Amino acid sequence: MNTQPSPHFAPPRIDARALLGLYDPADSHEWGAIRAAQLNGGGALAAALLGANLLAAALVAWLLMPVLPAGAVIGWTIMMGIVAIAVSLRRRAGRRRSGHSATVRELRASVMDATALAIVWAIPPLAVGLRGDADSAFGLLMVVAVLMTASALSLAALPLATISFLLILGSAAAIMMGLIAGPTFAAAITVFTALLLIGCFSRARALVIIRASELALAERDDTISLLLREFEDHSADWLWEIDAQRTIVRASPRFAHSVGLDPVTVNGMPFLQVLAGRTWEAGNFTAGLRLLSEKLKGREPFRDLVLAVPVGEEERWWSIAASPRFDESGAFVGFRGVGSDVTEQRASTDKINRMARFDTLTGLPNRLLINEALGRAMGDAEKWSSRCAFMMIDLDRFKAINDTLGHPIGDRLLGRVSERLGQLVTENEMIGRLGGDEFAVVVRDASSLERLEKLARLIIDTLSRPYEIDAHTLFIGASIGIAVGPRDGRTTEMLIRSADLALYRSKDAGGGTFHCYEPQLHVDAEERRVLELALRQALNNNEMHLHYQPVVDARTGALTGFEALLRWTHPQFGAIPPTKFVPLAEETHMIAPIGEWVLRSACAEAARWDDPVRVAVNVSPEQLYNPAFVTVVASALANSGLPAERLELEVTESVFMREGTCAVRVLEKILDMGVRLSLDDFGTGYSSLGYLSRTRFSSIKIDRSFVTQAAGGAPEAVAIIRAVVALAGSLGMATTAEGVETEDEHVMVQQLGCTKVQGYYFGRPLPVAEARTIASRGRRAAA
Repeated sequence: MNTQPSPHFAPPRIDARALLGLYDPADSHEWGAIRAAQLNGGGALAAALLGANLLAAALVAWLLMPVLPAGAVIGWTIMMGIVAIAVSLRRRAGRRRSGHSATVRELRASVMDATALAIVWAIPPLAVGLRGDADSAFGLLMVVAVLMTASALSLAALPLATISFLLILGSAAAIMMGLIAGPTFAAAITVFTALLLIGCFSRARALVIIRASELALAERDDTISLLLREFEDHSADWLWEIDAQRTIVRASPRFAHSVGLDPVTVNGMPFLQVLAGRTWEAGNFTAGLRLLSEKLKGREPFRDLVLAVPVGEEERWWSIAASPRFDESGAFVGFRGVGSDVTEQRASTDKINRMARFDTLTGLPNRLLINEALGRAMGDAEKWSSRCAFMMIDLDRFKAINDTLGHPIGDRLLGRVSERLGQLVTENEMIGRLGGDEFAVVVRDASSLERLEKLARLIIDTLSRPYEIDAHTLFIGASIGIAVGPRDGRTTEMLIRSADLALYRSKDAGGGTFHCYEPQLHVDAEERRVLELALRQALNNNEMHLHYQPVVDARTGALTGFEALLRWTHPQFGAIPPTKFVPLAEETHMIAPIGEWVLRSACAEAARWDDPVRVAVNVSPEQLYNPAFVTVVASALANSGLPAERLELEVTESVFMREGTCAVRVLEKILDMGVRLSLDDFGTGYSSLGYLSRTRFSSIKIDRSFVTQAAGGAPEAVAIIRAVVALAGSLGMATTAEGVETEDEHVMVQQLGCTKVQGYYFGRPLPVAEARTIASRGRRAAA
């Protein structure tokens, strides 16, 4: 049972059985000490017990001598003396044996002593009761009552022994009074005995509680003493005291050891000189020491003042606190304070701060430190009516290297980039890494825009030089967006946003360049944001529809098919050109669901046309990078009933630019279905003959820019068209000239050998109904 005092000093719960010694609780160590205290308490009163018993026995003998035979009285008195002396000796011996702990058996042994003593004391009441002498009975009752009361109060430390004594002697007294005075007196004696029993138990419980509390306090005192000794032995804290002249008058040995001086000689030295160490003569004081001097001069209390203290050749960091001292008359007598060495804590704090503010990969300032530096630069610019700048740098073609060669190479490349950037900065700039392949430059003084643009060009040229990493020669570039504060933003968030918009313009221009922020960029960005929100709901709101542009035979002019062209009409913004929303759909990854809708709608419409009119559908690279696109094409053909050979997918060269993709495998599976494949805008990108030979294209589409230039007499354009036609013919492919708008252009591309033409001369993109009419007309013309 719990014998520990509670934090609120409420009486602890004491198990009555353990108190009486009837069983040994689980926390026997504590109860062993309590039992020892009980035995010691009984042993301390052994002499008093012996005296009380002998005095009471003498009184009883004097009362009973006229009533009982003298021999019997003398014999009882002798027996009482022997038993009382034996009990007293045993209890004193038990006190010496118990020490600081006692067993339950030792506590129970006291019960046998009390029982023997009680039995001897029970003889006179029983003898008087049987004899029926009322006068002697009442006198004997007074002696017994006093003895029982004294035992209940003084011998409560041994509750079970005292209770046994009271029960036996009280029962004998009750029997005596019952025989002489009747049951009423016997009941009174019984009640009296019960009250003594209750009082004895309560007092015994109180004594145990007191002892338990003393044990708990002693244990706590021991714990505190241990902690204090541990603190004295291992603590880095020390004490110091200076007088009104700032001279050390009392310093702990640990203080002297901390400054590397002798504990005797340190007293009497100027406090500031001790802390300044080797810098005292040069007068090169730290900011912390100057602040301490001001506090001492102003007689101000201070705490947690951190300063650098040179100790030998090492620099330590101390945290000190002190309060001014005044004598009884109120005169200033100096300072008394404490200090501690916080060098390790400061090193840990500095490391944590560095980890929080510096990029672990490159060692450059991270986004947090860059934002803090930009905030300070903007504050200075506003204070001095000057300018600062923020440059956001994004690496061109880094993702392709990271994807193809792996992240370890990519990480090492970022390290090389950071090294080159670090060589470009001056005290006027801070370069950091924002994350991924994005870096930033904070320019504190950007009053010269010419110098700012020169730095941007230098960064682009420096980062564009080749890198040699693990036998790989790597080429990347950089795009930069520049924002000048406070012109382009009065807060750090606004200035970063402006630089981001300028960077977006640089990336949109093809990379490898820089742009400065213009207000129109924000307008364009807001328009793009609104357009993106509208585009996400366009399909669900049935705002998308298809137009179909005829494709005809260049020689006969007969209809061969249609190209499905996506159109978007918004109820508020009206018709939105594809050149605006298609790139947005690709960038926001909405092109996949939109492209699937186009494919299914075009197949369903083409199934209404008569053979052999085909439908051509443009496919985004993002759709082909998804292996599930094969299932989409098969599902569109199956649901519409359109034969596979009447579907033609148009792809651009950009599909083959990403290494390690499954685009080619996806195209091969689609071609195996019987679907035709056309290469769109050939000659406008990274034209390669390699993928022309590896992929089964059925036709090549010549971009309208070549048609227009050739019609204007440009010999280069004419030569390109002839070369493409010859190449396609040698590979068994047809050629389609796009953008034919006049008769002269039609004749020209026909003479150059193009097999099919497409353009306004033969028909603009038509709504569904008109396309159906033309398809039916073409069927009748063919018939």
